[in-house]
Amino acid sequence: MNSSGVEAHLGPGLRPDRRRFLQMAAAIACAPMAERLGAAGLGAAVLRRTVAVPGGFAVVHLGPDAAAPIAHFNGDRVFVSGTPSAWLAIVGIPLDSQPGRAPPLTIQYSAGSPRVVYFTIEEKHYDAEYLTLKSDQVDLNPADLARCEAERTHLQRVLRTYSDPLPASLLLLPPCQGTRTSTFGLVRFFNGQARGAHNGMDIAAQVGKPVMAAASGEVIDVGDYFFSGRTVLVNHGRGFISLYAHLSDVKVKPRRRVMAGQQMGKIGITGRVTGPHLHFAVYLNAVAVDPALFLLSEPRVQPLYSL
Repeated sequence: MNSSGVEAHLGPGLRPDRRRFLQMAAAIACAPMAERLGAAGLGAAVLRRTVAVPGGFAVVHLGPDAAAPIAHFNGDRVFVSGTPSAWLAIVGIPLDSQPGRAPPLTIQYSAGSPRVVYFTIEEKHYDAEYLTLKSDQVDLNPADLARCEAERTHLQRVLRTYSDPLPASLLLLPPCQGTRTSTFGLVRFFNGQARGAHNGMDIAAQVGKPVMAAASGEVIDVGDYFFSGRTVLVNHGRGFISLYAHLSDVKVKPRRRVMAGQQMGKIGITGRVTGPHLHFAVYLNAVAVDPALFLLSEPRVQPLYSL
């Protein structure tokens, strides 16, 4: 079983019917797409059936406004999309959230005072995973601890990147070919010691196999980190970010645009790992959410990926 240490940097799903989610994601990805799919019944009726759980997301109806409202959750800017007649907030929910009423979602409309709304977080249980690593990768010396803390602070700042351009879609292409060996949300034990939950998806493959951008966007960070090794982060717009870790080689540079399906690097074994694999993570409002919720897997839905 492969091991990824990205969750040690970033701290702390929703599993609806896959077909329903793909329809939903296509419908809410951007306003033009939502309008074209409205006649097919893929609008609000579908969104009302979604469930908000730790590691998933909530879809909150914001109502009409002349311009897109500005929303914040736990102090971070939230993805908002829609039309002047109906805006939606898509709120990433932290893995360590407790069931019940979520913290307030603060909405600033184009006129008037801010408004506070709430949504309910449903309960979800994740399995446990037990891994064995070298002792110096679990019990860190002072120098490594200081390095990890500096890297964690840097990556948290990168994950708070927010840009106005809307993503082409919330649907993502598989970033590489391989076998999923560790799923999102697993509660991890390293050498018998409890650690944070796994905040991404591990895909095992041979060293050197290509790793592609799951969607178009701007490269906002390239680094070589203690836990995640060679890592690339891509901003797709409005706080929707993807992360690719443990790469053996990186072929892109910060502030450069990449297209969906473009090779960005190669599978590697860098950082804290037990075997070659890609750690793939997805973020909304700086919160790790289950990548499986966004991966395009049904061929008949592929034309919805980009209009």
